[in-house]
Amino acid sequence: MLAPFPFEKASALPIRIPNDLPARPVLEREGVRVMDEATAVRQDIRPLRIGLLNLMPNKIETETQFARLIGATPLQIELTLIHPTTHQPKTVARSHLDAFYSSWEDIRDQKFDGFIVTGAPLGMMAFEDVRYWPELVEIMDWTRTNVHAPFFVCWGAMAALYHFYGVPKIKLEQKISGVFPHESHSPGCRWLLGFDDIVRMPVSRWTRVSEQGLAAAKGLRVLLRHEEAGAGLIDDIEQRRLFMINHLEYESDTLAQEYTRDLAIGEANAPSNYFPDNNPEAAPVSTWRAHGHLLISNWINEIYQTTPFNPSDIGQ
Repeated sequence: MLAPFPFEKASALPIRIPNDLPARPVLEREGVRVMDEATAVRQDIRPLRIGLLNLMPNKIETETQFARLIGATPLQIELTLIHPTTHQPKTVARSHLDAFYSSWEDIRDQKFDGFIVTGAPLGMMAFEDVRYWPELVEIMDWTRTNVHAPFFVCWGAMAALYHFYGVPKIKLEQKISGVFPHESHSPGCRWLLGFDDIVRMPVSRWTRVSEQGLAAAKGLRVLLRHEEAGAGLIDDIEQRRLFMINHLEYESDTLAQEYTRDLAIGEANAPSNYFPDNNPEAAPVSTWRAHGHLLISNWINEIYQTTPFNPSDIGQ
């Protein structure tokens, strides 16, 4: 029985998010259990604290995608939305940030059981040229002492691999976009429990991770890989770091929306293996949703099994 702290009342418990967050009605329509603030404080339980550093321009869509996956697990989870202090996004209303987000400066003294750093549409830019790169470096270093299990996604994963291990990203001649079958290279891995041997993952980027850099880095192992797209999921088991280079959190139509956006600026080919019969006029369907839920469920289960009961002990 691996339960480091009491969760007797944890059966079918929901995700705890702000009452007025736009993701709430979407999740409720989909059957995700969502807890209001008043109910949460009455439960005799320590919820898992997960932070989401949201670097994506469409913050509401990204909030919903990750809250959907996190909220499907049977534990009570308190989700904290975070934005960089030194970057004020122009694609979301300031009122939304003020109502639902904390800046990293506001939460830097807090401890988190899990912490997700999202991607960002900055693939072609050198990391050091990103305006908030110095702050992101501070945040990544902060996860060593204030986060039990960090999870880095897409550009955020490439940034962390570069910062922690010196693994460079490689620019591609053209954007790789579509849904690609990745082979499992570590079927007994704790993150891949219940996974199929082939995992279809949405891919949308102008870069890939250097495989030579991955091979040379101490502690890293590739869990999912596609010949063209490269590594899709990587971990450092000793540091409890997980790196998802692709997008199992995407909704069915996310790649279609990106394709429409890229078409408008003349930069896109239709995503591969995505539209039915390769017809961009046809409505796409998800073939990766179950693996997205399973990955987050495995991640949260591992956090639950290993995180200290006392949050102040995280990072000790």
